[in-house]
Amino acid sequence: MRPFKRIIYLIVLSILLFGRAQAGEVEVLHWWTSGSEGKAIDVLKAKLKQQGYIWKDFAIEGGGGESAMTVLATRAISGNPPSAAQIKGPDIQEWASLGLLANMNSVASREHWDHILPPLISNTMKWKGQYVAVPFNIHRVNWMWVNTKIFKKYHLTVPRTLKQFFEVADVLKAKGIIPLAHGGEPWQDATLFEVVALDILGVKDYQKAFVDLDLSLLNSPEMVEVFRQFKRLSHYVDLNSRGRNWNRTSSLIASGQAAMQVMGDWVKGELSSFNKKVGTDYGCTPAFGTAGAYIYNVDSFIFFQLENPDDIDAQKALAATVLTPDFQRIFNLNKGSIPVRTDVSLKGFDQCALQSHKDFIQAAKLHTLVPSMAHGMATTSYVERAMYDVISSYFHDPDSKPELGAYRLAKAVQAAM
Repeated sequence: MRPFKRIIYLIVLSILLFGRAQAGEVEVLHWWTSGSEGKAIDVLKAKLKQQGYIWKDFAIEGGGGESAMTVLATRAISGNPPSAAQIKGPDIQEWASLGLLANMNSVASREHWDHILPPLISNTMKWKGQYVAVPFNIHRVNWMWVNTKIFKKYHLTVPRTLKQFFEVADVLKAKGIIPLAHGGEPWQDATLFEVVALDILGVKDYQKAFVDLDLSLLNSPEMVEVFRQFKRLSHYVDLNSRGRNWNRTSSLIASGQAAMQVMGDWVKGELSSFNKKVGTDYGCTPAFGTAGAYIYNVDSFIFFQLENPDDIDAQKALAATVLTPDFQRIFNLNKGSIPVRTDVSLKGFDQCALQSHKDFIQAAKLHTLVPSMAHGMATTSYVERAMYDVISSYFHDPDSKPELGAYRLAKAVQAAM
């Protein structure tokens, strides 16, 4: 190669290599690994790639995020946290208090986050007035998903109360249909438990129990009744439920093996991945007697402090992209949730999403919105895990007593506070 051409070649090569080295990268820890969840997060990956940034996926399987949190803690302690991590609720403030999170106010101010987000949610994303997290969506947890063809076949009415549920469940069980599709993982047990608790306790006492952590209420006759009704539900679950993940459990609804599932509206995204249609193949209704209330769950990413300027640019681009109207629409259509932005059109969203949106607005006006204990919105992960242990052990122990369940719940919470 001639000297001049060699010099030009080396210059071009160095530019290409330099350009690659300077491409901002975001390493993102999350637990969105089911079919519908993977499809939703792929949208975000693609949008960042279009902007010239690199996405380094750090996905850890486990619908409740327990494994992911263990890994994140290890990374953070070693001084090597990812760019962003899937964290929500009070845990956002817990992480921020350690001084590890990045200030995203510059992005929030430019993109007018204070004006496009409900105050209930925007306040959760802040630490001492600084945005340290970005929300993705609003999930409703207290949904019941039903296989409409089963109900039509046996001329059954979809239950609206616990009493009606048990009546319908007895009929279905006698016909060889699994009445309640349920995956026996601790977070799924806690999800079912909190819906029963909302039905029996009502909004005010639900708040006292799971947000205020009122020990007298946690070990009260009312909570004993919650445990009693919760245990009754275990008799309508199939024998293979223990340890089964939520999306495999949802497939029982899709295949017609089970009639009902109590779970958040991420189920809708999974049922859609089976080409099932709302109204034709499945329907949604507020679970048991909780129609007037709304248990909410908000997915969000927190952002860790970085040193590389290009990675910081990529991190800010990630934060901004999450709340763009286009991404909000596409992501939530895939995920089954509703947009967290208040100004995003819901044209094209199905009837369950429209009902969720309507009920969220109504519950906000009537003060019947309650945060999910099972999904990290009501209390810290320490208290949440303590509750998981008691609730799940009780549900799967054939000899467990409701009085002992309530007593142990109060003691476990007291120890974790």
